[in-house]
Amino acid sequence: MTKIIDKATKWLSPIFDTDTRKEIQHLIDTNATDLEDRFYKDMEFGTGGMRGIMGAGTNRINKYTLGRATQGLANYLIENIKKTQIKVVIAYDCRHNSKKFATTVANVFSANNIKVYLFEDLRPTPELSFAVRHLNCDAGIVLTASHNPPEYNGYKVYWADGGQIVPPQDIGIISKVNALDFSEINFNANEKLIEIIGHKVDDVFIDNAVKNGNLSKKISRNNLKIVFTPLHGTSIISVPQALKKAGYTDVHIVEAQKTPNGDFPTVKSPNPEEPEALKMAIELANKINADIVIGTDPDCDRLGVAVRDTKGNMKLLNGNQTMVVMTEFLLKKWQEEGKLNGKQFVGSTIVSSELVNEVAAGYHVETKVGLTGFKWIAKMVKDFPELEFIGGGEESFGYMVGDFVRDKDAVTATLLACEVAAKAKQQGSSFYKELLSIYVRNNFYKEHLISITKKGMDGAQEIKQMLSNMRNKPVLEIDGEKVITLFDYEASTEKNLLTGTIKNIDLPKSNVLIYQTAAGTRVAARPSGTEPKIKFYFSVKSSLENVIDAEAVEKNLDAKIARIIKEMKLS
Repeated sequence: MTKIIDKATKWLSPIFDTDTRKEIQHLIDTNATDLEDRFYKDMEFGTGGMRGIMGAGTNRINKYTLGRATQGLANYLIENIKKTQIKVVIAYDCRHNSKKFATTVANVFSANNIKVYLFEDLRPTPELSFAVRHLNCDAGIVLTASHNPPEYNGYKVYWADGGQIVPPQDIGIISKVNALDFSEINFNANEKLIEIIGHKVDDVFIDNAVKNGNLSKKISRNNLKIVFTPLHGTSIISVPQALKKAGYTDVHIVEAQKTPNGDFPTVKSPNPEEPEALKMAIELANKINADIVIGTDPDCDRLGVAVRDTKGNMKLLNGNQTMVVMTEFLLKKWQEEGKLNGKQFVGSTIVSSELVNEVAAGYHVETKVGLTGFKWIAKMVKDFPELEFIGGGEESFGYMVGDFVRDKDAVTATLLACEVAAKAKQQGSSFYKELLSIYVRNNFYKEHLISITKKGMDGAQEIKQMLSNMRNKPVLEIDGEKVITLFDYEASTEKNLLTGTIKNIDLPKSNVLIYQTAAGTRVAARPSGTEPKIKFYFSVKSSLENVIDAEAVEKNLDAKIARIIKEMKLS
């Protein structure tokens, strides 16, 4: 604890403002229990950038941790971008302090003689990704904590290609940040270098979203009844406008969740992965007999989709199901237009459903599989310029259509989901029936995610130990099936547990483990990059001979997942 006190005491120096010093002094005087958590480590970049609880301290989001990150990024840009005028663009979401933090970041960049485009008000994250290339910037920043609780905020860094930073930029930036003392942050803004931007970028972004998300002139869009909720977030800025421009006229917004609000007062969590988050939207859909429900997270990069099942009940799809249906829709469209020639690909991740690989293979299209985190899908576009990117997604409710945005994009994905539903309805089918047809042609895959929270320094150690145990004492059997392969992405190895044969994995190192059985059952584990959690991903599959058997097959797969969770003592 002495080291913690010493570290905290440094925040009592005149480098820090009066309010910060008062907050830290109070914590020291009262021996506050969270003092250790605030100072036991420095805020780090994870799979989604830098994200954490707001407050004073090195392990908190505040003016100084954001200032240090920005100063480090500025130093990296100045050293590596050989231009007379380096340019960055900054956006922010609806969270508490986001606007203030965005101004702080803009001030630091301008103080370092870097031109700043700052959005006039909150904007969706995908628009920031778009704006980086549209404005010919060298980097971009968005202040957001995505779907985390209200006390969180964060900082995501984008590179000139519009994608989030990846090696070598991320490592180089982090080294610059870590080399800095808080006293080296230049907060003295050069107002002449800060330009406020708004509707001119909005209009071009929405035009591109409609162009990429509206795929057929033959679809009757006014016959699709849509319920939409922004969950108090930024999507209210773009999604309704995009739907209107695309030709969808029967759109109903959940009024109680329409206004941006960093407290997210109507939900426990503003996360469209959680059924509770879409409860109000589904209630409205049932009241007005809507065809589809779409909800987006606060920064509008993820979307949750609920559609009517074969019995007419609203069913919340998981991210894998949504991405599979949308991917097949895109592939079929490309095939019908004669554009598939072996020089295209779709993107996925190591913890997403392998069904997307099967679907793409049916069209003779390659699926490139990257690490968890959408930045790796965006990197694929940059790494394979000779190939056309059709679309891609991940299990955590993110999808990207084409490459005009280089991150998951709930604006364009909303249009695509509605396009699927509208065309299916017009043809006497439905979004859900399209999913079942995919299962019949391939396999019925069912996935499930468990997140276990382990807070603080002790929690971080527990997570580390859990992964160590899985790595060094591997499970040999899952629900009666022999485990054949252990994929260890930290060691970059694929080990056959029966023969001992080891192959190398040609991906960047990441603390992810995946067990796979001979029958195709998969269990993956990884620590969250943005929250104090360890995540377990379960995937099971079975053949489906006929759509009428779908309910029974799904029950069997759900029961199988439940047995595995119990067997692994995770329930």
